[in-house]
Amino acid sequence: MVSDPSDTVGVAVIGAGFIADAHLSALAMTPGARVVAIAGRTGDSAAAIAARHGIKDSSDDYRRLLDRTDVDVVSVAVPNDLHAEVVVAAAAAGKHVICEKPLSRTLAEADAMIEATDSAGVLLLYAELLCFAPKYRRVKELIEEGAFGSVMQIRHTEQHFGPHSDWFWQGPRAGGGVMMDMGCHGIEIIRYLYGKPLVESVTADMSTLVHKERTELEDHAIAVVRFSGDRVGLIETSWTKPGGMDDRIEVTGDEGVAYADLLRASAIVAYSERGYGYAVEKATSTSGWSFPVADEQWNYGMPRQMEHFIGCIRTGTTPLETGHDGRTALEVVYAAYMSAGEGRRVALPLQLSESEASQAPYRFWRNATPGKGSSGAFKNSA
Repeated sequence: MVSDPSDTVGVAVIGAGFIADAHLSALAMTPGARVVAIAGRTGDSAAAIAARHGIKDSSDDYRRLLDRTDVDVVSVAVPNDLHAEVVVAAAAAGKHVICEKPLSRTLAEADAMIEATDSAGVLLLYAELLCFAPKYRRVKELIEEGAFGSVMQIRHTEQHFGPHSDWFWQGPRAGGGVMMDMGCHGIEIIRYLYGKPLVESVTADMSTLVHKERTELEDHAIAVVRFSGDRVGLIETSWTKPGGMDDRIEVTGDEGVAYADLLRASAIVAYSERGYGYAVEKATSTSGWSFPVADEQWNYGMPRQMEHFIGCIRTGTTPLETGHDGRTALEVVYAAYMSAGEGRRVALPLQLSESEASQAPYRFWRNATPGKGSSGAFKNSA
């Protein structure tokens, strides 16, 4: 909590890649927030992104930023295998934390992060931006108003042709493929729209369909998540679809339906023979027909997410999405990999040993024996 609500909240961004750039753009739109420093893997990468955003201080050592008295909150925008290290260090320094999705690479790391921030009395925001997307927030309002009657199914799809950095393709660093990278979005936005009920079970199928020469990870995944109260979530997530980011939800109730397209419904429909600079995230070409998006950051919800968390820091209130929410989403991710590996429905909550909770989720898919009996990590399978 900031002692004077009128004070500017000082932010340090850890990371110098694609998502750090997005965080910086969103923070620039956030009243009451001021980015004072940035750290990257190298001094050159940090200096380059700092120059683009007009930040005076950059470093290749994030720990130096944690010593600064003008830093109230740390925005963690580093690869998945570094989340726990940075979050635990930030908490020990008494800094509030914004942690990019997925919360961590393993459940053991997630537990360490939550314990560190809880013990230090600092706030941890699980940065699930879709829960702050204006279009999806409006859908939630309609659900709560009863517009669709009793909602029994919500579908989320997020697809493009693959991630922008090499580490995403590496299981030990990322923890998993497209289910880990983007399936976590579908899990949490559906859970949020339903009002965060208990997750009862997960059934999933995963494949490597297109990028077989590049990765051992899945590039396409489908999951059925069953929630308490006879409610179903359908998740389709893929790195196999050309044409740029495609993010949509469908809500089905006994008295109505809703369809929301996060980006293309608000985009410009354009045709260009020569092409142009930028259309939408992950679009590899702008020649021919394309969909240049307007206000992309706003549509995704990241500015609202940052504004929400800055308000939580000022008032000492619990954020909408916490580390515990991030852990729940990660547990569902684990169950999806187990289900795809075993070929069966997996019940939650999971009962994992310490060594199992320290394994990257994709290993439960890669190393599983289909049809294996209920034992070990899978003793709770239905």
